[in-house]
Amino acid sequence: MKATEFDAKFDQGEDITEFLDLSHAKRPGYEQKRVNVDFPTWMIEALDREAKRLGVTRQSIIKVWLAERLEQLSS
Repeated sequence: MKATEFDAKFDQGEDITEFLDLSHAKRPGYEQKRVNVDFPTWMIEALDREAKRLGVTRQSIIKVWLAERLEQLSS
């Protein structure tokens, strides 16, 4: 497909995902970096209870809560 055809499909609001190779797609600024954080036992237990209640992992709840807090700070 020529770039002009691709652009025309995009401009017309057509779904162009079938023409993209998303296997190596990356979102700039969202690369993962591992960090280690020590929490007191009571925090881990509270995090685990809340994560279980919501049906998510401990890591997920920590990420969501941190993201929410950081968004509040930048507002």
